[in-house]
Amino acid sequence: MKIAVIQGPNLNMLGIREQHIYGPMSLEQIHDQMKTSAEQNGVELEFFQSNLEGEIVDRIQESLGTVDGILINPAAFSHTSIAIKDALSAVNLPTVEVHISNIYKREEFRQKSITAAASTGVITGFGPFGYHLGLISLSQIVSEMKAVENAQTEASQNG
Repeated sequence: MKIAVIQGPNLNMLGIREQHIYGPMSLEQIHDQMKTSAEQNGVELEFFQSNLEGEIVDRIQESLGTVDGILINPAAFSHTSIAIKDALSAVNLPTVEVHISNIYKREEFRQKSITAAASTGVITGFGPFGYHLGLISLSQIVSEMKAVENAQTEASQNG
């Protein structure tokens, strides 16, 4: 199983920026923890971070046919990007959106996620641990989808 981990704007500044909101861990430290968990569960991860909306759209589109699912933190683009939402809808892959902070306890403009409408589920407010929860959730979703596909293939071959 292969999962694309796509990180949005300013997440490259984790560990430096607003630690009272996002905590002291750097993006690299979060990715290292994810790699450890993924390896233990036979999951391959591809990491991507950009501050540019178009690059994120391109990476989502490149995911079609190359990964089984997307774990994304669109960051500020969650609240503004119809383009990212449309790209997620277009590739139609299982997608889990993650937010480090609880967006529902933040400013009003952060409490609405446009991109969530194209996501299978959203995890918000658990700090960096949210990525672990997202990885577990997405792995389960992909495994269930593959099991259904395999059962349907078997049924059509046997009947």
